[in-house]
Amino acid sequence: MDAMDIEKTTQSQTEADPGSPSGTDAKTETEKAAGKHTRAGRTNAPRRGRWSAALVFIVLFGVVSLFSDMTHEGADSIRGAYLLALGASAGTIGFISGLGEMIGYSLRYVFGKLSDRTGKYWLMTIVGYVMDVVCVPALALVGEHGWVAACFLLVVQRMGKAVKKPSKDTIMSFAATQEGVGKSFGIQEVLDQIGAFLGPVFLYLILLFKSSGTTFERYRLCFAMLAIPGALTLLFLVFTRWKFPNPSEFEPEPEHEPPFVMKKSFRIYIIGISCFAFGFIDYSLIAMHVSRVYIAVGGSLMTQENLPLLYAFAMLVDAVAALIFGVWYDRKGVRVLIVSTLLSAPFSVLVFGMHTMPALFLGVALWGIGMGAQESIMKSVIAVIVPKSTRATGYGIFECAYGIFWFLGSWLMGVLYDISQPAMIGLSVIAQLAAIPFYLSVSKSKNQ
Repeated sequence: MDAMDIEKTTQSQTEADPGSPSGTDAKTETEKAAGKHTRAGRTNAPRRGRWSAALVFIVLFGVVSLFSDMTHEGADSIRGAYLLALGASAGTIGFISGLGEMIGYSLRYVFGKLSDRTGKYWLMTIVGYVMDVVCVPALALVGEHGWVAACFLLVVQRMGKAVKKPSKDTIMSFAATQEGVGKSFGIQEVLDQIGAFLGPVFLYLILLFKSSGTTFERYRLCFAMLAIPGALTLLFLVFTRWKFPNPSEFEPEPEHEPPFVMKKSFRIYIIGISCFAFGFIDYSLIAMHVSRVYIAVGGSLMTQENLPLLYAFAMLVDAVAALIFGVWYDRKGVRVLIVSTLLSAPFSVLVFGMHTMPALFLGVALWGIGMGAQESIMKSVIAVIVPKSTRATGYGIFECAYGIFWFLGSWLMGVLYDISQPAMIGLSVIAQLAAIPFYLSVSKSKNQ
């Protein structure tokens, strides 16, 4: 944000209040607001150069997400192939992937409600991050046929995300309301995906130097090395908590805030994202498919060493899409989701239906567009619809529904993969496109 943008933001905030004074009185009100923002963090000034305190907080939290995503997204890039090496079947991989997502999302309602009642947003965020980043390197400790233990750790890791996500997104939303929710969550998603890109590249370099040993031994080393970005995640998280102990003060308290109710637009939106989640195939199934079709048979550019790079490519596309669609959302609203869904829906046709390298890369790129757009926009919509005091509950409901349908979809897609891949592809495309009428309805709602 440059100086002109900051000036316009300050001016628009003054004009939004009919009772705002002008001249000297306006300056006094601005100074009062600045003092309130100061209490959100340990600083004597609300702005650092061209950056507002809210933007500094958003970027710092984004760095936390960067190292966190480097940890668990790096793991995700080889998770399906690792489970396959441990002895898990396609159905098991689909089931565990879906179960982990369901637990990780469905429990968010419980922890979101708990966060709103206690106001312990930081505590819940820190506990969740610890569970998340510790379980990933722990996967290196399972035995050569320990797919059951590995599945257990993956489920616990997803539980950690359930603990942290409602509180984390709520904390972020406090600052995001000052900078534009679409842009703010877009910035965070870009930093997320930089980490998600670096994680697989990091593993690629490890596999490149660790050329000897079985597939299990090489992947086990990869999981052990992910303890490094995991430790950096916790280090930056503690620093951000120290620097900004009261982020809720970024967003002014409303004079009167009604209790949370599930408005019609909110209910319709939940139905729409549930359809999308049901049809959006988990990357674990894509990684397993690539391992079977491209790597196992040989004769292609894909190898065990560069498999993580395919996921890194998807995350790079995700990062670009997140920022573009996030900024676009601030201008056009929920209608942007319609465009992103139309773009991403055919990815399964290319990945699973066509066994060529160009089709694979194009399909993975479309998958990345879908992930990036959904991650930045979906959170932004909740920040607009749900009041501040119950926003963690709103995020919890949203993510609970998303997780349940992600689980059902992932399980069914994993089963259909072994029975009929054309049926799996058709179901994936139809379910994603079914979300569009609901997005359209929300975009027309005055209460969106």
